Amino acid sequence: MTGEAGTRGQSDELSVRALGRTGLRVTPVGIGLAALGRPAYITLGRDRDLGADRDVAAMRARTWAVLDAALAAGVRYVDVARSYGRAEEFLAGWLRERAVRPGTVTVGSKWGYAYVGDWRMDADRHEVKELSAGHLRRQLGETRELLGEHLSLYQIHSATVESGVLDDAAVLAELRDLRATGVAIGLSTTGPRQPDTIDRAVEVGLFDTVQVTWNLLERSAGPALSRAYRSGMGVIVKEAVANGRLTARSAPPALASAARERGVTPDTLALAAVLAQPWAGVVLSGAASVEQLHSNLAAASLGWDTDLDDPLAALAEDPETYWAARGSLDWQ
Repeated sequence: MTGEAGTRGQSDELSVRALGRTGLRVTPVGIGLAALGRPAYITLGRDRDLGADRDVAAMRARTWAVLDAALAAGVRYVDVARSYGRAEEFLAGWLRERAVRPGTVTVGSKWGYAYVGDWRMDADRHEVKELSAGHLRRQLGETRELLGEHLSLYQIHSATVESGVLDDAAVLAELRDLRATGVAIGLSTTGPRQPDTIDRAVEVGLFDTVQVTWNLLERSAGPALSRAYRSGMGVIVKEAVANGRLTARSAPPALASAARERGVTPDTLALAAVLAQPWAGVVLSGAASVEQLHSNLAAASLGWDTDLDDPLAALAEDPETYWAARGSLDWQ
């Protein structure tokens, strides 16, 4: 590691820690199956990652290969959702086939979106959103049928203040009942008003975790995440490589140069930036291959060179600009 200013956020291994007040056992890097549970997603370069063979059997095999490698490396958190195509099904089959006992791997899932892509690349719509109490009950039943007692954390998918879900008495009552059974309750956030959503979730007092987009391009949620962390909530970070924008295929020159100087790939450095944040509990790898997984996992032992703070600060975008760019990404 170069630089005289030192490092922070460094770990020599994927040490297990508690996720906020939940007590759930997780590792600094977890696995998110958004890119593996369905044939199309908004990750840049997906054609090169997956090729043309994306039938159910091929995607299941890819998912299991990544999960096998993650378990062998010590990863202890896996994140899925009802809208991630067959991700819950793939994970459930892997847990059963590998005889993974409940609690060995902490499993989090999400409700709110439904997958409607019919396993087609050219679908008009791949997912639809509904944050009603009825939809929560239906999707929770589907998740429990697949994951059973492996389910440790259940999250609202892409909650926003404007959606009203954080003030929906029927939804909150259902979630309180679920929490009383021992399942932790969380939410994920989206859009340029993430800080407002996080602060409202803290006010509600029901939520044990928050899953947020934070990366070198979109840092606006940082102060709100500090407040959530101080309140006892566990923080899960998604989209740490900005849907491929912070990987070798399209990294900004400053990030690419810094990674070369340190002998790592841009994605490794991008995840290390997340792990350097004092509020970071888990950063999700969205790897579509074992090779990508190992590149992401290297962040846990890299640490963060504080000499990078100033030169990479210029990468930060206005939240409206960032989310407009994300919204324009094609499903590939």
